[in-house]
Amino acid sequence: MNICGYYPESINEGEGLRAAIFISGCRHYCKGCFSAATWNFNYGEPFTPEREREIIHDIKNNPLLNGVSILGGDPFFSAAEVGGFIDRLRREAGPVPIWIYSGYTYEELAAWPDSPEYRLLERCQVLVDGRFVEELRDPSLLYRGSSNQRLIDIERSLAQGGPALWEPTYSF
Repeated sequence: MNICGYYPESINEGEGLRAAIFISGCRHYCKGCFSAATWNFNYGEPFTPEREREIIHDIKNNPLLNGVSILGGDPFFSAAEVGGFIDRLRREAGPVPIWIYSGYTYEELAAWPDSPEYRLLERCQVLVDGRFVEELRDPSLLYRGSSNQRLIDIERSLAQGGPALWEPTYSF
């Protein structure tokens, strides 16, 4: 697995101050994608054990962070590797809230209960779902690029058997 970006602190990829990790590789090929270079699974740098330890150290030692956001590309195309990273992160840093972005919808991911993608979904708290649709682009939307994309509360969705929208903690 390669990563094509890491921001130790960001306010653009989820609620609060978050570390943002961009995973290389995507097969959705959304027209108008703001980061088409990330479609290439070899783009960026290898996510070596040393690089992973550096990032976990950063996250563990930043008391201002509200969590981690994992984007891409699409992290679900590297589901087993991303899931392993989350497990190692939480062993070191405790219960870190995870937001994850995907071109897949919640319904698509939830339909594969025996898959690495489903197990990755279960490890996260918020899913920003759906492919970017250029004709529905709306820069005023919170944490997403087109109006078809949703902010899904994963834990509530899994408990109720269908998508539940995430509710902001902070008022804007």
